[in-house]
Amino acid sequence: MDLSYTASDEVFRSQLRSWLGAEVPKHGAAPPPGEWKEVRAYDTAWQRKLFDAGFAGLGWPRAYGGAEAALSEQLIYFEEIARAGAPYIGANFIGVMHGGPTLIAEGSEEQKAFHLPAILKGEEVWCQGFSEPEAGSDLASLRTSARREGDEYVINGHKIWSTRAHIADYCELLVRTGPDPHSASSPSPSPKLKKHAGITWLILPMDQPGVDVRPIETLEGESHFCEVFLDDARVPVANRVGEENDGWRVANVTLRFERGTSFAPHIIALRDQIRRLVALMRKDRFSWEDPLLRQRIGRLEGDVEGLWRLTQMCVSEAAKTGVPSLLGSAVKLGYSELYQEIGELGIELLGRDALSGEDLPGRPVAEMLHDYLWSIQFTISGGTSQVQRNIIAERILGLPKEPRG
Repeated sequence: MDLSYTASDEVFRSQLRSWLGAEVPKHGAAPPPGEWKEVRAYDTAWQRKLFDAGFAGLGWPRAYGGAEAALSEQLIYFEEIARAGAPYIGANFIGVMHGGPTLIAEGSEEQKAFHLPAILKGEEVWCQGFSEPEAGSDLASLRTSARREGDEYVINGHKIWSTRAHIADYCELLVRTGPDPHSASSPSPSPKLKKHAGITWLILPMDQPGVDVRPIETLEGESHFCEVFLDDARVPVANRVGEENDGWRVANVTLRFERGTSFAPHIIALRDQIRRLVALMRKDRFSWEDPLLRQRIGRLEGDVEGLWRLTQMCVSEAAKTGVPSLLGSAVKLGYSELYQEIGELGIELLGRDALSGEDLPGRPVAEMLHDYLWSIQFTISGGTSQVQRNIIAERILGLPKEPRG
């Protein structure tokens, strides 16, 4: 894989950089955390600007509003939006980075035509309904049921950790359409099928009776995450992605997007975090003159660069095959643990100032404290680090599976 940029790539970079330089300041500052109606309006307005300028869905098919841009231009996009401090896609994250790409790979023509342009224009916001209180890392243990009645599925169950579900229009939802292996009345499943069989991937309309969304307050006092209670909610059979009971395979396509290419903008942002650490150390003469601390900064910088190159490989493979690379698990693992290490170093440099929770002269306490607290969940969300190591060992390195009891 050639990781260098051509002259035409640099022309694209110049155009994008010029557009961002004009539009980012005009878009203004983001609303305060927790003002969810305003947050959605702010994020979707930015998404619409990207679409109108031709910078939304760079890798998506033109038929559905995308640009079918070259791989190198997609990577330049991630680099430049981070450099410009552009608004994050935020409310549009699940639709743009998970749901939309899954529909491109697995959806029907009708589903693509209906949802993909709306996602890119910021007209649809999506959330994810995968995890449950008793089915997190062991996702195949999910129990939310879907009973078919004519041309609809009737859904009952409980989802958790559904990011921004309280402002979403649609949910990428995993349900059990086959026998529940946990139920005493279910026949004993085949050893080959087990709990992975009988799962189906649906597009759930959120604005309907039977969908009850309850925000979860985090340690920071914010409410990105939600619980979703489903009581006879209904989904048209036409909203099924893939075949009935084939949802585990489709879900793995989604998860590979979640663990691979969707981390590209986050990895670029790690560079900015390191720049903040360096600026803080330069103001603190004692820290900057500590050779061990400078060595740590140098290693972190190298780790971020290596992770970015691995991400480029994932994006390249996804562009060629239409589905994300298995290396996405390595990207997710590397990012999660590197993000935590950078956050911990920031708190170490702040020392007791971190307890203030507010910015002090020359000390960006609030931002660095946010980075640290937010980093804690990444080794759990999207599949724990232990799960990622198992995937890397078994599916990438080809090592034997651990014997089951």
